[in-house]
Amino acid sequence: MDLLQQARTEIDAVDAEMASLFERRMRAVADVARYKAQTGKPIFDAVREAAVLDKNTARLQDETLRPYYRTFLQEAMAVSRAYQRAMLGRDTAAYQGVQGAWSHIALRRLFPFSRTLSFATWAEVFDAVQNGDAEFGVLPFENSNAGDVSTVLDLLYTHPGLIVARMCDLPIRQDLLGVPGATLAGVRTVISHPQALAQSSVFLQQHGLTTQPWSNTADAAKHIAELKDPSVAAIASAETADLYGLQILAAGVNADGDNTTRFIVIGRAEQPPVMTGEGQRLALLFTARHEPGRLAAVLDQIGARNFNMECIKSRPLPHVPFQYYFYVQLVCPAGSTRADCEALLDILRTDCSTLRLVGAFTLDTAENNR
Repeated sequence: MDLLQQARTEIDAVDAEMASLFERRMRAVADVARYKAQTGKPIFDAVREAAVLDKNTARLQDETLRPYYRTFLQEAMAVSRAYQRAMLGRDTAAYQGVQGAWSHIALRRLFPFSRTLSFATWAEVFDAVQNGDAEFGVLPFENSNAGDVSTVLDLLYTHPGLIVARMCDLPIRQDLLGVPGATLAGVRTVISHPQALAQSSVFLQQHGLTTQPWSNTADAAKHIAELKDPSVAAIASAETADLYGLQILAAGVNADGDNTTRFIVIGRAEQPPVMTGEGQRLALLFTARHEPGRLAAVLDQIGARNFNMECIKSRPLPHVPFQYYFYVQLVCPAGSTRADCEALLDILRTDCSTLRLVGAFTLDTAENNR
């Protein structure tokens, strides 16, 4: 038996042990779910999970493996949470659009085991979560090219009973899709969302293709699948091609390879977001006192405590002409603790008319949840 075969035999033996241990672990997870159902405790406990990760990672003698083991444990915890949600009937996630839309793709990567609800508007997603019809909602928040999704930010402001539970980045790659048997040379017309067409303009011009705007990329793919015309193609995702039985005629036709959409996961604020400090981002919504220098004072306090403000957005206050609310997203500094975060919020309240902690989370990449 050569070295490769020996290694594979050893891995098979370990996997067999892990299968038994996985079943044992999930039986314990089921007991945890039943306890939480009886006591009303939340499924996700950020403080405990952070402590468990630190404790178990430290058990490894080979320090070079610790970051890999930490990721392994994080995935195991994510599976455990999904199982608990399913047991307790809290596994429904909502999104806006149709199957194959980027919000749907982000949802499936973040919540691969969840049931899904689709809605026509972002407001309906917020209402579904607020009313308890869905446990979570997945919504676009910002695009690296197009900028903010201001409507979603406004909905976040006007729904004080909801929080940002997670935030993730999803790289956007648009492909040219056609019906089976179609070829790039035979395509004459391309349909898609105007933004996708604009981002793919260099490719479209190079091939002399005419364009037709469509409501969204996924619906464009669905339309050409039903049309069955090899001269008509759509710009959409590879996932959409699989969904509607299409083939990829050209991959990555959008010119900007850095096109990324940031999604938020909203949930009900059954308890305030848990701040743990280092490694987290804090999302704040506030209005500054309408006095000279108050906004500057807020920003100075953030910098003085070494919190990195990675973005600030201003939006008109509803029903208050020419006054504004602000959204800031802060990166907690190295070595910071929950007490440091609480101290920052306490001092900010002296310069703010209103201040709301809307989220405390880590930034994920949706690609990692495939």
